[in-house]
Amino acid sequence: MQFRFAFVRPRLPEAALDRPGRANGYAFFVQCSDRIDQRRGWNSGNAQSFTLGADLPAGWSVTFREVGVDTNGDGKVVLGVAVAGPRDDGAYYQALVDAAEEISARYGWETPIIIENIEPAAADQELDNLAAQGVDIIAVGAGEIADPVPDLIAKYPDIFWYCNCGTGYPQTDGLALSTNDGAEIEYVAGVATALLLQERGGDLVSMIGCCDLGFEIETELAFRAGLKAIDPSYDVVYTPTGNYPFDFDNVAGATEAFNGALDAGADAVYPYLGGAHEPVVQLANEAGIIVMSAGPSGVCERTDLHWDMAVLFDGGDFARAIFPGIVSGDVVEGSIKLFAVGVDPEVGAKICAPTDEQK
Repeated sequence: MQFRFAFVRPRLPEAALDRPGRANGYAFFVQCSDRIDQRRGWNSGNAQSFTLGADLPAGWSVTFREVGVDTNGDGKVVLGVAVAGPRDDGAYYQALVDAAEEISARYGWETPIIIENIEPAAADQELDNLAAQGVDIIAVGAGEIADPVPDLIAKYPDIFWYCNCGTGYPQTDGLALSTNDGAEIEYVAGVATALLLQERGGDLVSMIGCCDLGFEIETELAFRAGLKAIDPSYDVVYTPTGNYPFDFDNVAGATEAFNGALDAGADAVYPYLGGAHEPVVQLANEAGIIVMSAGPSGVCERTDLHWDMAVLFDGGDFARAIFPGIVSGDVVEGSIKLFAVGVDPEVGAKICAPTDEQK
């Protein structure tokens, strides 16, 4: 027996809630008491149909219910957001929080529930607490706090799980992922910084980060390659400032690193930081040297502080691009969206006030 669902008026099979799936934004469930040959159309992308075996065995029943993004059926939609740092850092963490509030308002959802300052060691409990609050969708802000997600998907299968997990996080059943190629972003950022150095003079960039994490090393290497593609004499020097792992919020350490870099003759600074990002931008403004963002895309429009360039890997921009697809059903659990330089405007580098030659 074949069941085909054409989504003109979306009504999908529910049955007794044994096997969850999703297609075109609507949850469906099929329960069986006997084994059956089946194609799991819901795991193959934006499925328009699926096929059960030739006969519907005893013990199978199928009913229909329209669900949408109200995945728990309580009549409202609540988005939960988990971020590893402060929600108001003005940098990487806040970008996703701001987008979540904007998305919720746009679709008429409830005020999002935000859990901030999540330590990797406590991520399992913090994400469990968030899932238990009746949320319909959870957006995890970074791979550093995503290790518990596969187990939590099994515990809370009705929730739509999304993660901006970044480079290297594996494709995971039940989890919609956005990712990017950090090396290509940082190469372009190095090229753009070199153009600014050509314009204003200087040859040395200070990159201030956390603690020699793998993706920081990749960032430094790719950024250096971009600099040297323009002028082989240009270079970047990395300085760690935080406690291992994932401490991007150490203002005292970042301030000390900035002052040391300035004494060493830095002409530009790349504050690859979270909660400590804006304090370093303030110091760079006072010193009159080139400074760039680390992720947030809207810095060129801000007036409280000055950035010369935005390095684009904004978790909020990724969410703004992904969530219409979650709502429509075009983005399904198990899928991956790779944001690519030269293809997607959400990634790359943007000089805030480019000359004609820099555009």
